[in-house]
Amino acid sequence: MQRLTSKQVADYNEFGYLIVPDLISTEALAGYEARFVDIALGKVLCEPPMNVMRDVMVVKGAVEPETPLHAVNKLTNFEDDPVMFGYTNEPGLLAVIHNLIGQDVYSISTNLFNKPPGVDGRHPLHQDLRYFRIRPADKIVAAWTALGPTTRESGCLTAIPGSHKGQLLEHSDPDWEFVNAGFYGIDAPEDAQRVYIELQPGETVFFHPLLIHGSGRNRSDHFRRALSSHYASADCHQSERDWRAGKQARHIS
Repeated sequence: MQRLTSKQVADYNEFGYLIVPDLISTEALAGYEARFVDIALGKVLCEPPMNVMRDVMVVKGAVEPETPLHAVNKLTNFEDDPVMFGYTNEPGLLAVIHNLIGQDVYSISTNLFNKPPGVDGRHPLHQDLRYFRIRPADKIVAAWTALGPTTRESGCLTAIPGSHKGQLLEHSDPDWEFVNAGFYGIDAPEDAQRVYIELQPGETVFFHPLLIHGSGRNRSDHFRRALSSHYASADCHQSERDWRAGKQARHIS
């Protein structure tokens, strides 16, 4: 079981994110990526709520994709896929999640991000809490695992350390020619100091839902792929209804 050190927990609390290597085997990561490719190519039936999201530049005809995979922006809601959901249940990931938000947790969101070369693909600076109604924010955490080298050239994550100590900011559609559906953004403070979270295959960054983060263009000649799950403590609440009854919520432990 992966136990975080007191320094690792302190760093997460101070900066809003934490990088941990070697939580998932190379073989498992290759299996998840192969499964994604089969789903994206239609070799495996993609049933709702799972969805293969096409990139906006391809949809609008601004880019002619080299292959069907070049047309895919991400795979969402893979909770019902017996292979892909194995990522969310990886023991190494869950051990870290338990260290950060407790033992009784739910999966509340799943994605595989597929950033092809040759498209814009940027994700504006944002806070993930914008997408969730449950609270408190400190009881929600994201896991984001690189499937291949994730560098500034290929459009790695960028973040503003410590920004999770602030409030949920107003989000809106960015004034860009091409922006994928649901990619809302904020106006970052002019004096904000960004870091670029470059990861090697298999490294995982865990981050707070109020952390301001985004990602840039893929300027490399290879795909930038990453798996991601959001987890919430069973202690979270939602005033309108019981969030645990939602289609995407899955009790993990």
